[in-house]
Amino acid sequence: NGRLVRNVVEEARRKQSRRLMNDGGMDTLTSEELRLLIPKDFGYTEQEQFDLEKELSKIVGNEKVKDFIRQLAAQIKVQKLRKQQGIKSPSGQTLHIIFSGDPGTGKTTIARILGHMLKDLGVLKSGHLIETDRSGLVAGYTGQTAEKTNDIISQALGGILFIDEAYALASGGPGDFGKEAIDTLVKGMEDHRDNLLVILAGYEEDMEQFLQTNAGLRSRFPNKFNFENYSLVEMLKIAQIIIKNKGLKVSKGGFQTLKNELLPAVGNREAGNGRFVRNLIEKADRNQNLRISKMENPSKEELITLISDDFKGGV
Repeated sequence: NGRLVRNVVEEARRKQSRRLMNDGGMDTLTSEELRLLIPKDFGYTEQEQFDLEKELSKIVGNEKVKDFIRQLAAQIKVQKLRKQQGIKSPSGQTLHIIFSGDPGTGKTTIARILGHMLKDLGVLKSGHLIETDRSGLVAGYTGQTAEKTNDIISQALGGILFIDEAYALASGGPGDFGKEAIDTLVKGMEDHRDNLLVILAGYEEDMEQFLQTNAGLRSRFPNKFNFENYSLVEMLKIAQIIIKNKGLKVSKGGFQTLKNELLPAVGNREAGNGRFVRNLIEKADRNQNLRISKMENPSKEELITLISDDFKGGV
């Protein structure tokens, strides 16, 4: 409506003002430049060329699923080449996937990369990711669940629908509307088979039981990958990546303390994951800020270095 148009233009004008001020030299601008709105003012910037290997290189571990993504990319490219040469090729495989494993092991991150790749290859129109769970699909009254589920499916069209803790859809007793959500989802997958990728995520044993609740589920999710909890070496790699991205570094003693804090998390279902590492670094960052704030004239080296005391106490 008209209000939307007005709001878009007003926001573009505000962004244009900030852009011109940040560029400097306001006094030297022509009247044409002062009146000109460019794509950047509307939030559009030139997109970097998608580089699958570059994106996968940022992921620690999960080699099997990364290999699957590479193989899928190769398959799609070869099918395109065959089509261009007029060679008859079998229709594309079912892409719906199950990601099993504990929280914080990289499932959502991998899903986003997969979406970007499929958009780049022309399989999905937008490649965006819509995340939801039982609460986003199941309603409390008869007839509302199908409507709610179809609404989420509509939002995900052209991209990926990522359902976390999907097994919870089958966790209710008699009269629960979870089954209705499952049936609606299965129908939606069939109706939009060329324009939707569904990823179900959850604990491995729970997801296996979930597949047994609907006869059509297992056949519609032929691709299944388990995300293992990270080893100590992998957790240290993740920590180093996060620290580097923050523009910080770790002293020799700090690295040993970091290692000691991570060691008990190895093999721990609740802690052996990337989220635990990230929380530990965030706390160390806050501890360092507090410590530095009490110093009179900290050096540049002190400002960017995490030491042993910053990591003590865990998450």
